Amino acid sequence: MTTLSDDLTLLADDYVLGLLSETEATLIEEIIQRDPELAARVGRLRDQLLPLDLSAVPQPVSPDLMDAVRAQLAAATPAPAPLSSPQPANDPHPPRRFWPAVAAASFVGLGLGFGAGWQTPGPDPVVVAVLLDDAGNPQAVIEDYGNDTAQVRFVADITVPDGQSLQAWTLPSPEIGATSLGVLDGARPAFLDFDDLPNPNGQQLYEVTLEPLGGSPTGRPTGPIIGKGFAALQG
Repeated sequence: MTTLSDDLTLLADDYVLGLLSETEATLIEEIIQRDPELAARVGRLRDQLLPLDLSAVPQPVSPDLMDAVRAQLAAATPAPAPLSSPQPANDPHPPRRFWPAVAAASFVGLGLGFGAGWQTPGPDPVVVAVLLDDAGNPQAVIEDYGNDTAQVRFVADITVPDGQSLQAWTLPSPEIGATSLGVLDGARPAFLDFDDLPNPNGQQLYEVTLEPLGGSPTGRPTGPIIGKGFAALQG
């Protein structure tokens, strides 16, 4: 389409704000994948709302959260799969729910004792982010080593539909914007290799989204958020 209808524009706005029903959100996501104009609008809206997200104050989480994450991390999991190079996507998009309940896992990583099977590519991580879904349930943990490498491990059962991929992201700063850390080979442990990002900092945002197969077509998150969370400095 060349001109967005008023109804579709309003739906796109509600999509970014996370106000749509699951059926409506699914419909918008399908249109986004085919309509560059709608995709661009959604991306602009997401970028405009980033300052609000960054200004949100993380809230305390349940005292049982760390125990739950530890237990899930200790569960038997396959060794991390090597990650294919992040497929460069082209431009910006947002997820079905625009970070509604801002994840408050910033301090959780400080107390995490990672279970057996957690692999580290070398030095201790600079930051750890526990990614939560909208209900506050742990979905994944990302360790960022500050040398353009990181590691992700899922602590919940996540189904990746045919024709879609999981993609990891971080927000180093509003100026840089959401940046891909890599397209994942399913919901399995993986090492992430990326280029030329500044060293991670405390309260830096990380997330995993569900994208079209091969990664976001726009270079920004476009699909539903699987989990998101703020980083906690280690050491």
